[in-house]
Amino acid sequence: MKKETDPQIAVDRMRYIKNKFSANMALLTILFNVFYFVNIYKSDVSNYYYNILIGGSIVFNLLYLLAAFLCSEEVKQYHEKYCWFLLVLGLIQFVRIFIIPTQAHNAYVVIANVERQVMYDSQYFRCVIYLVISGVCAVLGALKGVKLSRTLKAYEATLGEEKRRD
Repeated sequence: MKKETDPQIAVDRMRYIKNKFSANMALLTILFNVFYFVNIYKSDVSNYYYNILIGGSIVFNLLYLLAAFLCSEEVKQYHEKYCWFLLVLGLIQFVRIFIIPTQAHNAYVVIANVERQVMYDSQYFRCVIYLVISGVCAVLGALKGVKLSRTLKAYEATLGEEKRRD
């Protein structure tokens, strides 16, 4: 089967096919966020992690997962406002690097009269990598989604269709 090379046909096909790239990027951001929080929550360093920050982090992770999944479903349909929301979620992942991972990496606790670092370098770098990959996936999916949704919206305007996608 020959692939269409006409840009007009490619844009017209967007009316009938889903935005799989952006949706898959949103699902990848969920996956790497799960890797991040499993890496954090599996640690048991004295009672360092038993505080309100971790409680807030757990609630935030649940909300993040729900929001990212909602975005993955909506960007499939070329809804631009959800692409922007996905972009914000991606940027939040970069900010999160400086909250729990950095604080835990710089903190020390005393266990059995021995001072120990809460988060060693290897765990810290894994956390940072997971958050960066999660953020990059969300940002890439969002930017591609914005571009495609605007392209489709402009094309539909030329057809005279008054479909509301928002």
